[in-house]
Amino acid sequence: MVVLPFSCGVCCRHGQIRRPATAPVSTGVEQNRIRLAARAAFRPPAVPARLPPPAAPHKSVLETPPAWLHHRPMPSAKYNAACVKQRRIDRLHRCEPARTALLVVDMQHGFLDAGASLAVPKGRDIIPAIRRLIACCRAVGAPVVFTQFVYSTAVPCLRGDPFGLEHLPAPDGQPTGFGRPSGNCLVGPEAGRGAESADLVPELAPLPGELIVASHCYDKFLDTPLDLALRSRGITHLIVTGVTTDICVNCTVLAAANRNYRVTVATDGVATLDDTIQASCLSIWERKFARLRTVGQLVTELKGEDAGGS
Repeated sequence: MVVLPFSCGVCCRHGQIRRPATAPVSTGVEQNRIRLAARAAFRPPAVPARLPPPAAPHKSVLETPPAWLHHRPMPSAKYNAACVKQRRIDRLHRCEPARTALLVVDMQHGFLDAGASLAVPKGRDIIPAIRRLIACCRAVGAPVVFTQFVYSTAVPCLRGDPFGLEHLPAPDGQPTGFGRPSGNCLVGPEAGRGAESADLVPELAPLPGELIVASHCYDKFLDTPLDLALRSRGITHLIVTGVTTDICVNCTVLAAANRNYRVTVATDGVATLDDTIQASCLSIWERKFARLRTVGQLVTELKGEDAGGS
């Protein structure tokens, strides 16, 4: 009888069966029986269907962990470390009047009025919250800056054709509305009027001397004096409000963060058309770009009534 080496790597590795030094050559049926027996003897370790939820951190680590932490299964030690990191972010982004400015983005007729081709109905709902924050900033001496999106046929950028046909001049006698040239936020000889006007809504009217930054772009820092105006006043922290969350507000938040401003977004002071998009933007900002706070929390913080932000 001829003898050849025989081994079962899988089973021997797990110590399920003893590896013989040699094994006799047998028929194909016998070899198949040996293989099946070896497979039956091997039982891989059980793998849990999902990771267990992380242990909750001690309250002294972080009273209110950010929502994004709850969507990431992770060991409790890593979870607590993330909370400590978030607490440091919160402390460094704390708003104090001497170094903080409030930015009110594009709260104008063309985006808020009923009947406007680009109306954001939820934008009107945030007006009271923004008014409260504006009043607080004025009371404590923090600058308030307004931005105003404008479109001009003299600057025929992509914000008009093809992405914003509503900003193009409305042809005489032609229907207007969403998806059609309507003169929305148009300036110049053919400026939009009434619901399509680029003017800021009267409920949030700037005071004399407060800066209004007109911009042809979604990013309110691009090709405007906004950055110079803020740095000239020693501003390092920004509170951002306005519409729309996913377009002009989003571009401005990212631009501010990339310019090393410490950004806080008032979660009940921004609005867009879709709740899912709103939630996605807030989640993205909180991870890498901004701190999130409600208007009530910011008012308390600016007035110094929050026990030092601990």
